[in-house]
Amino acid sequence: MTILENDQLRVTIRPQGAELTSLYHKPTQTEHLWQADPAVWGWHAPNLFPVVGACLNDELLIHGQAYPMPRHGFARHSEFTVKKADETQAVFVLHSNEQTRAAYPYEFEFRIGYYLDKATLTIAYQLFNDSDEALYFSVGGHPAFRVPFREGEVYEDYFLEFQKDEPLERHLLSAKGFFTGDTESVLTADRHLPLTEDLFDRDALVFKNLESRRVTIRSRHHDHRLAVGFTAFPYLGLWAKPGAPFVCIEPWLGCADRQGTPQPIEQKEGIQRVDAHGQFEAGFTIGIESGAA
Repeated sequence: MTILENDQLRVTIRPQGAELTSLYHKPTQTEHLWQADPAVWGWHAPNLFPVVGACLNDELLIHGQAYPMPRHGFARHSEFTVKKADETQAVFVLHSNEQTRAAYPYEFEFRIGYYLDKATLTIAYQLFNDSDEALYFSVGGHPAFRVPFREGEVYEDYFLEFQKDEPLERHLLSAKGFFTGDTESVLTADRHLPLTEDLFDRDALVFKNLESRRVTIRSRHHDHRLAVGFTAFPYLGLWAKPGAPFVCIEPWLGCADRQGTPQPIEQKEGIQRVDAHGQFEAGFTIGIESGAA
C-alpha cells in the first residue's frame, strides 16, 4: 500500500488498479471512502480504462477484429507499479504487455497520479501512446463515498447538491447495462437531489449534458461535506447498490454502448483519441469541506 498524508487527509492506494482504498479526514476522524464489503460491492474507487461501462458482446472492435473486454475495462484488475512517491503525491503506471495486447492491441503507458493539497485530493490520468498509429480509449473514475458520514444519521439525511440549478436528464440503461436511447427527467429542488434507498433501483443515473462541473454530498444536519469536481469530464454517473450505505460520483470520458449493433472503437460514443506518439491528460478532484464538528 502507498500512503499519502498531510495535516488534513490520509490517503491509501493499493497497487491493484492503482485504486484508492481510504480517504480519511483527520480533523473530524472521518473515513469517507466505502470500505468494499464483498457481500455488497467489493470495490472502493476503481479506475476505468480503456473503456467505461459495458461493451456489446463484452468485446471491442479494433481493426475489424473483436477483442474481449470486460465491463469498465481491465485497468482495475491490473497490477500497477509505483513510478514515484513522496509524502503528498504518488504516480502509478501500467505499461502495455502481453495480457493487455490480447484485449487491446495498442502500445501505451497509462499513469494515474494522486496529489494532496490541504483537504483536496486530485486524481490525474495520463496516457502516452507508444504506437505508430492513433489510439482510442475511454477513461473515468468510480469512487464510492460512505453515507452517512456520522453515527446517528441515516442515508436519507443526505442529498447531492449540483453546482448549477439546471434540468437533469438521465439516459436510461437496459438490464444488461446498455443505453436504450430513452431519457427521463430527474427532479431536483434548489439544486438538491435527495439520497433515498430506491434512487438507484433502475441502475445508475447517467448525465451526458450537465452544465454543473461539481457535485457535493451534504447532510441536512451539519456542514461537513464532500465535493467532486470534474471540469474535464463531460459525462457523469451516479450509482449505489440499492440500499447500500454509499454513493458513487463518477466522472467519465466515454460511456457504455447503446443497444444494437457493435461499432468500431473509433465510432464509440465519447471515445477519446491520442495520435501516434501523442499524450493525453485529464483529472478530477475530491475535496472535504468541514463545518463545525
